[in-house]
Amino acid sequence: MPDNITVAGVSVDTRHWIGGRRVASAGTFTDHSPIDGTALGEIARGGPAEAEAAVAAARDAFPGWAATPRAERARILHAIADGVEKRIEELAIVETTDNGALLRSHRRGVMPRVAHNFRFFADWLLRLEHEDFETRGHTNHVSWDPAGPCVLITPWNAPLMLATWKVAPALAAGDTVVLKPAEWSPLTASLLADIAADAGLPAGVLNVVQGYGSEVGDALTSHPDVRRISFTGSVPTAQRIAASAAANLTPLSLELGGKSPLLVFADADLDLAVDLAVEQYDNAGQVCLAATRLLVEEPVAEEFTRRFVKKASALRQGDPREEGTDIGPNIHPRQLEKIDGFVQRALAAGARAVIGGHRKEGQYYAPTLLTDVAQDSEIVQEEVFGPVLTLQTFAGEDEAVRLANDTRFGLAATVATGDRERAERVTARLVAGTVWVNCFFVRDLQAPFGGSRRSGVGREGGTWSFDFYCDLKNTVTAPKGWDQDHG
Repeated sequence: MPDNITVAGVSVDTRHWIGGRRVASAGTFTDHSPIDGTALGEIARGGPAEAEAAVAAARDAFPGWAATPRAERARILHAIADGVEKRIEELAIVETTDNGALLRSHRRGVMPRVAHNFRFFADWLLRLEHEDFETRGHTNHVSWDPAGPCVLITPWNAPLMLATWKVAPALAAGDTVVLKPAEWSPLTASLLADIAADAGLPAGVLNVVQGYGSEVGDALTSHPDVRRISFTGSVPTAQRIAASAAANLTPLSLELGGKSPLLVFADADLDLAVDLAVEQYDNAGQVCLAATRLLVEEPVAEEFTRRFVKKASALRQGDPREEGTDIGPNIHPRQLEKIDGFVQRALAAGARAVIGGHRKEGQYYAPTLLTDVAQDSEIVQEEVFGPVLTLQTFAGEDEAVRLANDTRFGLAATVATGDRERAERVTARLVAGTVWVNCFFVRDLQAPFGGSRRSGVGREGGTWSFDFYCDLKNTVTAPKGWDQDHG
């Protein structure tokens, strides 16, 4: 197979990046664009051999990178950010072609955020410290020691941004990395390897291994030389990873699915609430944080629905490369079948489609709002990961909170209300890793991020990232016992 493919005029190497060089595989898999189903090219298909080589490269590179002074690690991370910024247009068009998200979003928000991820953790590293404290005259000093090789497994819905949420803090912490991108959207991970090499990142510090799920994943997550595993994706895959990592007691960070609620109270700014609800169709509903369960207080439910239908019906669905497009395709035919299966089963069980409820030509699913759904129904309880929302009503705060918390997930929640005291009461009772009040998807990297219940294990962001990617050490020093004659 050719070593490179051309995507929208951009050359992308289809081989793995291991130990500072490109490595081919005997097998390949075909990468398709969700926009029109076009085959983009053949991608090297890794397995146990490639996993072993990547972990070995990360292990061998670790002592040198861990010993690299903080200031030098930070400088290289800033150089990677510089490289991302120089190639924003290329990264944006490749990612849009590969995963179908809006090109305008990639240009203006996502790729600049990729660069910011590296800059943030580079800067945070330089001011990372705990104050020393004393115990009966003894001094306690807490330090963050680099942990070792990390395996980072990332999803397809925001490939590069979610990868760099993990890669940047791991590298900043002094760890080495084996990145396994999702097989449905692997291309920008390959470009990241090029950018990191150009920035002067030493060979073996970042490795990229492509492949189908467990073919390479099991070998990575069960490897005894791996010191940390971070995964974003589905609960079943996380369970498999956890079982694989258990033999070595490898620490895990798992950011998993969600079935997040949007609570709209009667005192809310209704236009704002509608805007927040329609925003949940972003990225064709392929957002783990999406508030897919609309919970609306009874007195305003009818008016809310009317305004929602009007605004949602005006969304333009089509080619994500066009400036005026609001909703692009879903990632893969298999995912489209899954989405439609959820909707059709819900309709058969008595749900009503206020809008949508059907597939469109190609890999596009009509933005859908379902009402008349039972709280214990599949469509309310399980993550669809498509442009499908449900609407239920409630009579007061207690019922709103009960409905909001009544799933096995706890990733996020959104509250729309005009009453500050109500917001404080309700948010205190919600089970969620992140709660937004009268806003959505505002994330500062210094804040903790993760989920409760089946939505994940652990938190990353700011100091929490370094707590995960490092081995914390406390050194206790006695006030006496020194050789007074020595130096």
